[in-house]
Amino acid sequence: MYAVFRSGGKQYRAAKGDILRLEKIDADEGASVKFDQVLLVGQGSDVKVGSPLLSGSAVSAKIVRQGKSRKVSVVKFKRRQNYLRQGSHRQFFTEVEITGISAGSGGKAAPAKAAADKPAAAKAPAKKKATKKAAAKKTSTKKTAAKKPAKKKAAKKKSS
Repeated sequence: MYAVFRSGGKQYRAAKGDILRLEKIDADEGASVKFDQVLLVGQGSDVKVGSPLLSGSAVSAKIVRQGKSRKVSVVKFKRRQNYLRQGSHRQFFTEVEITGISAGSGGKAAPAKAAADKPAAAKAPAKKKATKKAAAKKTSTKKTAAKKPAKKKAAKKKSS
């Protein structure tokens, strides 16, 4: 089973036992956290999609460590303007291990599965309407007359 959840303005796909590096979460190492903004839960072909969130579903995780990422150099430079600013940045992160995914009720099935459940009789009228519109478009098109190219004036030669 896997889930897509939102944390720190980003979306993550997680399964049980995965270790993810998220934006910094204010909690101690070893503490457990619960992400309740779950967008999608799936297992094989059975997928529940929220609109936008699945109610009652959650992803639980344990904080493995807090840290800082690699140093990234930041350079602002404009040529011929005597402008150079140099700096660096290290982003904080929280590494979590996914301990469980609970799929709540609600949500809808995947769009492909929902289309397969509809009866064939419901699909037939939609095709007839589309063919009428296509026929109307074909008859309403106008043919434009081809323009004749403009005649070029002959250049007069001067004789001396």
